[in-house]
Amino acid sequence: MGAKIILDIHDLVPEFYASKFSGPDSSMMVNLLIRIERLSCAFADHVIIANDIWKKTLTCRSIEEEKCTALLNFPDTSVFSCRGRKRRDGKFIMLYPGTLNHHQGLDIAIRAFAFIKDDVPQAEFHIYGIGPTRDSIATLIGELGLEHRVFLWPLVPPNELATIMENSDLGVVPKRKGVFSDEAFSTKILEFMAMRVPVAVSDTKIDRYYFNESLVQFFRGNDEKDLADTMLFLIRNSAVRQALARNAGEYITVNNWAVKEAIYIELVDSLTHNNNKDVARELCTTRNERQSTV
Repeated sequence: MGAKIILDIHDLVPEFYASKFSGPDSSMMVNLLIRIERLSCAFADHVIIANDIWKKTLTCRSIEEEKCTALLNFPDTSVFSCRGRKRRDGKFIMLYPGTLNHHQGLDIAIRAFAFIKDDVPQAEFHIYGIGPTRDSIATLIGELGLEHRVFLWPLVPPNELATIMENSDLGVVPKRKGVFSDEAFSTKILEFMAMRVPVAVSDTKIDRYYFNESLVQFFRGNDEKDLADTMLFLIRNSAVRQALARNAGEYITVNNWAVKEAIYIELVDSLTHNNNKDVARELCTTRNERQSTV
């Protein structure tokens, strides 16, 4: 009937499948998924992809560049904005919020914490999330005797999570390097930035693409000892943490959804050939509500 179709791709499914299933039949399934991707892109009037690296991949194999827009899941500053820290307990709280999948590397972070726990008795590591590796993470915490230092909590609503993030001292994003995770952008990094919390980040391809050492503290991906050294360095250097938080705060003033939503609104307008901003903003709000820290 003439309605325009926008395909919003949050993950490249062929790469995601390959990262989970690397058996002998994986190449056949990956090729099938690429064909489905091409058909889906051909059906849509425009495609939104979750980052610029994936846009390059997609436009090389499935769609013309003029039909594709890269749009990060920028944080909603009406939710992720500073309201004032309230914690004054003398502890140093490290935090990971999000899904608990193998490629997120939580086991790497827990083992890294085990290396430094005796050097920094005031430090704790708090994990908020759900996912398939939750049970194995809980088991690892017990095996390493970290039950009183590493805490596993359920995922909480965004408003509550924003307060928890603001009252933490260091964000930890320990993603593994791999065919999928090396290029998958973590929204939680921008959310930590919005809350003025410094972040230790695995040096994945995607995070090196968008950030530098003035914004986040990189460590070698998949290297628990280097992550341990990075944790210890940041715990002991408040000036570095403050500089990272300050620079990240400046970065987020131009990299948030309130600023970037104009890209989405203009895209909707261009497809409908009208200037009905109210309709475009309603669609924009709907898309933003679907975004998650996971």
